Amino acid sequence: MKGPIITAALAGMLAWSAAAPVRLSAQAGNAAAAAPASTAAPAPRMADGHPDLSGVWWPGNDIGGRPAGGGRGAAPAAGGPGGRGGAGRGAAPPSFTSLYQPWAQAKLKTLGDKDDPSLDCVPTALGTFSVSLFDVGAVGQIVQTPKFVVMLTETYHGFQIVPTDGRPHRDNVPPANRGDAVGHWEGDTLVVDKTNFTDSSWMSAEGRISFHSDALHIVERYHRVDANTLEVETKVEDPKVLTGPWTVPKQTLRLAPFDQIMELGCSAGDVKALIEGAVAQPNSGKN
Repeated sequence: MKGPIITAALAGMLAWSAAAPVRLSAQAGNAAAAAPASTAAPAPRMADGHPDLSGVWWPGNDIGGRPAGGGRGAAPAAGGPGGRGGAGRGAAPPSFTSLYQPWAQAKLKTLGDKDDPSLDCVPTALGTFSVSLFDVGAVGQIVQTPKFVVMLTETYHGFQIVPTDGRPHRDNVPPANRGDAVGHWEGDTLVVDKTNFTDSSWMSAEGRISFHSDALHIVERYHRVDANTLEVETKVEDPKVLTGPWTVPKQTLRLAPFDQIMELGCSAGDVKALIEGAVAQPNSGKN
């Protein structure tokens, strides 16, 4: 295994590792009470009849922590933006970078960990775990109103406001790292359409090279299966960079046993100091 990949995302995760056991320990009683039953309750609904997506969502555990039922810490999803997904049976699904056009493949070879925009606390366009609600972390909170769905990201303390009242994309705002989002309902599924991205972020972090262009277009579909489960399906298009659309492997999120996220900010100076220290350490060659 090559030397460690240490970026702003990892720095945030290291901070998370320290905080996670405290949070999990403090809420151990709630975790047992909130553990999914063998038959989960139906998804709650708003007064207008649409599913209520509100809640704190995670993969089932914190990074560096353990879920109430045991198990190891979360691992990046297979087929992630940078193509470093977890191993599994059968052929790995396509990654974002596997669909790069020839010029982008050539550019990819010239970049490394030090070029990761998250080193300067720049959010990702999609997320290291292929869930935009998480950004570079693994916990996010959704607050739903009749007019908006608000997505709060714990790491970097980011947010995205998704109007669901039928309005079009705004044409009077500058490009953004997270894009401009509008949403609509297709039955019980919330469809979130994102455009107007800046080209200065990556799709992912942790040194997963995944640059994109300002033509990036992301469509996410959120379906609350039951009271404890939220499924996210995503399709990504970038005609300036990709040879075709990238279909992200379906992500399954779980309702967390706590009802508020924490603030995990980012300081570029601290991150760079951490990286410089890591680079100075000799590589032992051990996994």
